[in-house]
Amino acid sequence: MAFPLKITLLAALSLLAACRSDPIQFHTLTPAQLNANSQSTAQIQIESLTVPPQVDRPQIVVRQGNTGIAILETQWWRASLVDELRSALVDQMVNSNPRRNISVRLEVQRFDSIPGQYGLIDVKWRLRDAGATEKGTLTCRSTLKTPSGPSIDDLVDAQQNNVKRLAALISQAAGNPQTTCPTSL
Repeated sequence: MAFPLKITLLAALSLLAACRSDPIQFHTLTPAQLNANSQSTAQIQIESLTVPPQVDRPQIVVRQGNTGIAILETQWWRASLVDELRSALVDQMVNSNPRRNISVRLEVQRFDSIPGQYGLIDVKWRLRDAGATEKGTLTCRSTLKTPSGPSIDDLVDAQQNNVKRLAALISQAAGNPQTTCPTSL
């Protein structure tokens, strides 16, 4: 009687071990160290932010070859991509010390992550003074690409750099009223 119980117990433990899944790792677009150089009362408000629906999910999505994508089931953003981008941009722009209150609308056209190659953000953005009419707006498009190593951490670092550069471009435009878009950094 004890022998069949041991076999059943061993079989059950083997099945449970085989069903084990890898732990989920969470990533963020907000760098660990922000430059805290601002005590400004002016602010940059994000009116709206959209990303392609293919990548707006908690799981990190990477490109594979020319036509494929992979949804990484064990590599997640800490929130959906749109929320993660919003949070990272707000954190970066809070420290930008704009000279006036402005709002920005962002429409991400592409958010590509290719292991061993690059992270890319292609975004249209519209900046306007708070309460301004359409005449007081600046509409720009920025394509930011950063080389990446083969790991997911390398890709996240590359995308963090892209977000930092995008925030700097928006902050540059916010700090210096202009009629032309700033060039990529």
